[in-house]
Formats: sequence, C-alpha cells, structure tokens
Amino acid sequence: MKSAVETLNPTRVKLTVEVPFDELKPSMDAAYKNIASQVTVPGFRKGKVPPRIIDQRFGRGAVIEDAVNNALPGFYSQAVEESEIRPLGQPEVDVTAVPDPAEGGDLKFTAEVDVRPEFELPALDAVEVTVDDVKVGDEQVAERLETLRERFGSLVTVERPAADGDFLSIDIAAKIDDEEIDSVKGVSYRVGSGEMLVGMDEVLPGLSAGETTTFNSPLAGGERAGEEAHVTVTVQSVKERELPEADDEFAQMASEFDTLEELRASLSEQAEQEAKYQQGIQARERLLEKLLDGVEIPVPDGVIKAEVKQHLEQEGKAEDDPHGEEVEVEARKAFKAQLLLDAIAEKEEVQVGQQELIEYLLASAQQYRMEPNEFIQAVDKAGQVPSMVAEVGRRKALAQVLERAQVKDESGNAIDLTALFPASEADEVEAEEVDEVEETESTETAKKSDDPAALPTL
Repeated sequence: MKSAVETLNPTRVKLTVEVPFDELKPSMDAAYKNIASQVTVPGFRKGKVPPRIIDQRFGRGAVIEDAVNNALPGFYSQAVEESEIRPLGQPEVDVTAVPDPAEGGDLKFTAEVDVRPEFELPALDAVEVTVDDVKVGDEQVAERLETLRERFGSLVTVERPAADGDFLSIDIAAKIDDEEIDSVKGVSYRVGSGEMLVGMDEVLPGLSAGETTTFNSPLAGGERAGEEAHVTVTVQSVKERELPEADDEFAQMASEFDTLEELRASLSEQAEQEAKYQQGIQARERLLEKLLDGVEIPVPDGVIKAEVKQHLEQEGKAEDDPHGEEVEVEARKAFKAQLLLDAIAEKEEVQVGQQELIEYLLASAQQYRMEPNEFIQAVDKAGQVPSMVAEVGRRKALAQVLERAQVKDESGNAIDLTALFPASEADEVEAEEVDEVEETESTETAKKSDDPAALPTL
C-alpha cells in the first residue's frame, strides 16, 4: 500500500491511498463468503454458493462494494499510522478507483481529516501568576453562621401572603394549546430559588394559601422543552423558616464547641481555608490563561462546527440560532486549552495511573449525582474511557506546571499550593489533606464548573 499526505491548512490534511489488488484480495474472499451466507440460490446450500454464481446472480459490483466497505477502515488506519498524523474526528473518504478482479488494478481513495496542529509550547518553568488576597472578615463569618442556623432551623406554617425565602407547597400544571403537558401536586418550593420555571418567582410573592395564579413560561425539560406553556399554580401552604438564636446553647447543639465565640473562631478558620482553596483554583485558571496567551494554536473549523451543531441539537435549536455564536466562542476556547494541555502532557511525559483514573471517575459520578458503578458502566459502554484518561492527563499536566510556577497574591506574598497537588506529584502531602482538597474542588466544580482543568471533551 502507498500513501501520501497533502497539507490543506494547519489543521487539515488529505491522504491519498493506493492499495494493490493483492492486498484487497483477502477482503474480496471474505465478501464472497459473507454474501454466500446471506443469499439463497437453488441447487446450492446456504453458504456454499460459488463466487462465479454470485457474480452472475448479484453482480461483481456488489462484491467489490462489500469488500471495499469492510477494508477501508483498516487501510485508512494503516495510512494514518504510516504518515504519523494525529486525526481529530472522522475523515471524509472518497473512493476514486476500484479494481476489477478479472483485470486487476488498484483500490484508490482519498481521505480528508482534521488533525492536531503543530505549535510551539510557551515557557513552562517559573511562570508568574498573581491571585487575589485572602480576605476573611466578619461578613464571611456571619454568612457561615447564618447557613449553619438555617440547617438547624424549623419550618412553621404562617397565615400570611408568601414572601421571598418562604417555603410553599404548590400544585402546578402546564398546558400548550389547551393540551395538558404535565401536572404535579404538593411540590415543595422555596420562593426566590429560581429552581423551577422562569417567571415563577415573580408571581408567587403575595399569594396566600388557597390562592391561584397563572403565567406563561418556556418549559424547562421534556419532549417540548423550550416551548411556551400556560402555567397554573395553586398555593396549598406557606411556611417560613424559624432560626435558632445564635448563642452558646446553639453552639453546643450545632458543633463540638461550648461557646458561640469558639464557634465563630472555627468558622473564621474554615472561611480562610476555603479562600486558600479558591486561590489554588484561581491560580490554575490564571496559569492556563497565561499559557494560552503565550501561544498561537490554530483550531480545526470542522471540529468546532460539529460541536456547535451537536450543542444546538441537544437544546432543540436551529443551526442558525444566535446562541450558536456564543457556543462557538466557548468551544474554541475549550478546544485550544485541550490542545495545549495535551501537548504539555506529552512533553512532560505524564502517565495516568489506574488509581488516579478511578478517583476521577468517582468524583465525576458525584458531580453528575450518579452511583459510581452506574456512572463507570455508562462511561465504558459509551467508549469514553480514553477521553477520561486524557482528561486526567490534562489535569496532571497543568498541576505539574503550576507546581513550578511562582504564585503570589496581590500583596506580593508567595502562595504555597503544594496541598492542591495529587499525592503522586507532591509526596509530602498527607493523604487526608488530598482527600479534603479533592472534595472541596469537586464541590466547587459542581457549583460553578470553574475548574480550568476540567475541560469539556470535544
């Protein structure tokens, strides 16, 4: 087999492949057997129909088509390996010539495919990164204390109109053109949470138990997601949360401390520790931005178009929807980051261990609120394990660069981010410390998806 590569642009190539008939012959023989096993010809047992009879009855073209279709993936893979290109996505294949078994000849085809571009990596050693100062004051401590009080609060039914923050029991029904799409009764909802339908938080305040209101809103899910529906809401009850007094008795009930002063001191330490973790996340994010600013990476248009199309289809929107422009910007940014981190992982010779992969899968299952075994089986069934391995490699690559970076806060103080590295990259970190950091990062990712290394796989 002969193959040649033509570079169409920095992110796309064209492979021209010629396969002698001798190399295609095993596929031709397999095609005859395959067709013979599927057809019935009087006078011959199934699977024993001679090739000449198949040619007479069904035409040699059917045999060649079957052989070429089955052989093409293998020849394409061989050509990719020989040319040492790195494909991204599926190729566009065009068969330009097929052999004649009687006269011979070559199978010829071309394959255009997007490829990983070549680019120069920026400097990776001693990159300077600045993060925000840790600022923990009375306001942050008060917020944590309020959250703790809410956890130990109790709901009490009130005989007054609903207000922001109240908990309501509601019946809700949605119709489109007089057709009831969905209805539920006795749903608990906190006014102002924004967790149901758009517009609901605007109509619920002021309603008392037994009162009904209507409004229009796009449906958030289901087969008719996005369509405008006429929604009817009836309030069954209004409850407010009564909070316990913030005193020594509350401190003893809600914590291991005897006094409110000791509890406040502990909450202050927690707020400071969380702020430090945020510094670490911010350092990774700003490091990645700085690395991206220092390198020019061409992005394959075909890959981005496919990503935008898939995204819009999942949202039930047309290809020309204006939202596609926003999706394209984000997709390009994410893909550039992937290409950069993949190149860094290759340069740094990053290896992903089995335990590291398992930990990442467990964290991902928690993020998607799925049982770990169920999530892992779904990932394996979808053939996404290699993507997960690559994702862990990217995270490790960025962590290794961050480990060598010079990180300071705005006041000029050096920041020690050792506790944010996995144990394999910083042996001094205690296992308990790593678990605490990973739990914190997993929670942050679930809340904001602001982990710069947790990039979408395109």
